[in-house]
Amino acid sequence: MSRHYNLEKVREIAGGDEDFVGVIVATFLQEIPPDLESMQNAIENVNHKMAYQFAHKMKPNLDMFGIDLLDQIKAMEKWSDTNKPTSAIQTKLDDITNTLTTVIEELQEDF
Repeated sequence: MSRHYNLEKVREIAGGDEDFVGVIVATFLQEIPPDLESMQNAIENVNHKMAYQFAHKMKPNLDMFGIDLLDQIKAMEKWSDTNKPTSAIQTKLDDITNTLTTVIEELQEDF
């Protein structure tokens, strides 16, 4: 079954220690949901600076888990430097939210 994440980099970091892979996954599952919620709230409240901070904070974790959202995160960071309304970034936020919700569910099933 195809997954929306890839543990290749996680396993490389863990050096073959599957228990450590589990710790990294658990940390991801603890950190990403509140960061995603905070980013969503920042966007809803048109707080560009906070939206940038949470998007930027999530970027390394998304890369480590092979989650293909880099373009959306970069767009979020770029939007944060503008005065554009939330409607200008809504589709990117929806992509991020939907993909991360799926990844979280998959990781919870797998671990």
